[in-house]
Amino acid sequence: MKQITTILLLAALLILSTPVLSQGPPPPPSGGHGQSGNQTGGNAPLGKGVFTLLTLGILYGGIKLNVFRKDISNRKERK
Repeated sequence: MKQITTILLLAALLILSTPVLSQGPPPPPSGGHGQSGNQTGGNAPLGKGVFTLLTLGILYGGIKLNVFRKDISNRKERK
């Protein structure tokens, strides 16, 4: 019974706290924003972040490939 009460209390708390965090919609942007001449995020800097992400992904993949190759060679040696 105590567990059911705790679960119901937690569910009620989560459901009732959601409207407290909500906000109204933002005001509309001025000057025809989003049309062909004024795109949102048109000048976002992506160079360094994408390069870092790709480098780390390649490094992670290389390490996993190296571990996989060592594991396969160890299995062949045991047989």
